[in-house]
Amino acid sequence: MTKPALTDLLHAAVTAVGGTERPGQVAMAEAVAEAIDNNTHLLIQAGTGTGKSLGYLVPALAHGERTVIATATLALQRQLVERDLPRTVEALHPLLRRRAEFAMLKGRSNYLCLHRLHEGVPQDDEDGLFDPFEAAAPTSRLGKDLLRLRDWADETETGDRDDLTPGVSDRAWSQVSVSSRECLGATRCAYGAECFAEAARERAKLAEVVVTNHALLAIDAIEGAPVLPGHEVLIVDEAHELVSRVTGVATGELTPGGVNRAVRRAAKLVDEKAADRLQTAAETFERLMELALPGRLEEIPEDLGYALTALRDAARAVITALGNTRDRSVQDEDAVRKQALASVEGVHEVAERILQGSEYDVVWYERHDRYGASLRVAPLTVSGLLREKLFEDRSVILTSATLKLGGDFDGVGASLGLTAEGRIADGDAAASGEGEEEADEAVPRWRGLDVGSPFDYRRQGILYVAQHLSPPGREGSRGDMLEELAELVQAAGGRTLGLFSSMRAAQAAAEELRGRLDFPILLQGEETLGELIRRFAEDAETCLFGTLSLWQGVDVPGPSCQLVVMDRIPFPRPDDPLMSARQKAVEEAGGNGFMAVAATHAALLMAQGAGRLVRATGDRGVVAVLDSRLARARYGGFLRASMPDFWYTTDRNQVRRSLAAIDAAAKAAD
Repeated sequence: MTKPALTDLLHAAVTAVGGTERPGQVAMAEAVAEAIDNNTHLLIQAGTGTGKSLGYLVPALAHGERTVIATATLALQRQLVERDLPRTVEALHPLLRRRAEFAMLKGRSNYLCLHRLHEGVPQDDEDGLFDPFEAAAPTSRLGKDLLRLRDWADETETGDRDDLTPGVSDRAWSQVSVSSRECLGATRCAYGAECFAEAARERAKLAEVVVTNHALLAIDAIEGAPVLPGHEVLIVDEAHELVSRVTGVATGELTPGGVNRAVRRAAKLVDEKAADRLQTAAETFERLMELALPGRLEEIPEDLGYALTALRDAARAVITALGNTRDRSVQDEDAVRKQALASVEGVHEVAERILQGSEYDVVWYERHDRYGASLRVAPLTVSGLLREKLFEDRSVILTSATLKLGGDFDGVGASLGLTAEGRIADGDAAASGEGEEEADEAVPRWRGLDVGSPFDYRRQGILYVAQHLSPPGREGSRGDMLEELAELVQAAGGRTLGLFSSMRAAQAAAEELRGRLDFPILLQGEETLGELIRRFAEDAETCLFGTLSLWQGVDVPGPSCQLVVMDRIPFPRPDDPLMSARQKAVEEAGGNGFMAVAATHAALLMAQGAGRLVRATGDRGVVAVLDSRLARARYGGFLRASMPDFWYTTDRNQVRRSLAAIDAAAKAAD
């Protein structure tokens, strides 16, 4: 049988989802197919509206090998599993003569644990377990959530938290879920045969396409024990998020609360000497943390070193004791022991990691108004880890609307452990003593491709930089910025998404404009994010102000979002320990730390933020950056080159006239 042409397969899939074929989508599908066939790697930038999901699904399904698709957001996972994959599989069936099976797989804590539900939760202060359903007042929020969960458990087929609508609080979910460390294991659990997490794993083993998230992909790479089924193709969507998600998974934390919880969980299961030793170490650590000042620890202070050594050694002794003793008087001893072991092992691992003092780790104190002090450790870079674990033995496709920063893929490529496009790593050939041909094989081969966007950015949008404003960061409340913001919102007739570099700045702007303008101003944190976005989309005069999650998480086509404002260039905070450490490391290696770290971080966010404006072919509007450095500073060109190619101006009068005309056109259309 002749293999069907890729263009015919793509046409069938696009027709099935009611879409429109676009040149960029065709180019993407062809490039993905070529990379898979040649077992090479591809970074592909596909702008909003390209239809990138089908651009990688069709060639992956046509290839017929098992594929893992990792995404950053729940919304895209659901879109793939509930809409794109079912329709595409059906559309391709007549041509491929087979129906590919697909499944979603998440971390264990995302699934309802039947053991927890029926047997109760191991408690920190009591022998045995307690029943949260009995303990929580039925009229409290927790009680209502738990009763809903018990009813839902009888009807759900997946046990997946994200299938529960409306959702429940994290506190309620923690009563009915376990981490992978706390799990008894299917063979030892009375409910193993019915386990939702195990069922999800079994479905994934049988599926040709497995949809997961970046966090599980990171765990699979870092922990060595495979979590994902073996696969020949890996597709990473929303790939601009991958480095931060992997960093998050690879970050360890010690808090007094977490250490004390480990002590309480283990105390009833080990001899008094081991328990007292861990208790004493925990108290010493807690006293030290009360005095901790936020900031990086380039060297471990002597007192902290002593405290961590005591904590590590006491935790190791408790771990040994937990493995050697049994206490039949403890109700459901296996579950209580497993939870205690998970807590103490976590303390031991982080203490040991910090004491090892790896030059590739960054250690710092952090202090939170609500949660108190914590000691954290994170990798200086994850590029080596990704290079070693991600790009071996499979073809990897990384795609996003924003991978090309400052005009090329090299910045994002470097963060993923890839050398500059088309080159081998410096010194690789010399160090190995091999010729260039052999050395090339050791370095992941990749190429970057920008398939563009179906949108005509220069006709649909304006990038306005308020060049006349004083630079941010100087003394004062940025009164001129707030004045400019108010005038722009007034000219736009509302319709504004305000992206701020801090929550404090968003709150100040909302307070100021609520007192000056008649338009409704919604503020992140005053409602759930989903509810705020819904209200923003429904009323064209409404404005929505917020911080980080709005820079990337808002998809509101049409007249409700015709002005996107950024209050300043979103550089990392100068006191961010991890970012400043990464910047310093680049400089010590002879590079430009500011451009490699701070400017790249800002460019990625600004590209994402500017992408909120044009979401459909009929959208019109303005992205306004109220930071004169974007026009005046040397790095301004790099940042502007990372954003969509809007028509550029610094003329404040011109932009007000344009906003007024866009507002008038929208009102006339209504």
